[in-house]
Amino acid sequence: MIKRNSIACAGTFALMLGAFLVPLPAVKAAVNPDSEQVSKLLSEAKTMAFQLKEDAVTMESFTRTNATWESHAAAINQIKEHINALGRQVGKLKAAEGAASPWQKTAIDRINPFLDEMSGYTTAVIERLNGDRKHTIADYKDYLEANADYATDLASMIGDFVDYGNAKDRTERLGAKLEVK
Repeated sequence: MIKRNSIACAGTFALMLGAFLVPLPAVKAAVNPDSEQVSKLLSEAKTMAFQLKEDAVTMESFTRTNATWESHAAAINQIKEHINALGRQVGKLKAAEGAASPWQKTAIDRINPFLDEMSGYTTAVIERLNGDRKHTIADYKDYLEANADYATDLASMIGDFVDYGNAKDRTERLGAKLEVK
């Protein structure tokens, strides 16, 4: 009799423990679902970042050609506009961050450091183009290379986050279709 009560108590405890543990992932997923708005804003940021990358890489290539200083000025102004547009996009992302899932919040937080670095290099390039000689030609070339590298890394990172979100969404839809949890 004592043995049966011990087994019954252990069985009851195991069932209760199982009942509490099984729904936890489902509850956690329901609490922090991906925000469609944030996903859309990240997709837009991806497009902006790829435009920025193309312009920064093109401008960096000017150091190996005989591009005019007017071409340099036009290119850096375009880069500055892209950086500012991405900064405004980050503002929209920050405003929507409360509804974001954890991976979306991580994506949002990782964009600003890139923009901060690029803003500094872009400012130095503009200063050089405006005649400030505290930046040498060698520095100027380094700034352009750094901008191209940061823009490439930023575009890649945002693209990876967007791809992750799309893959996650697709996996969840397939799981629901197949009725697997």
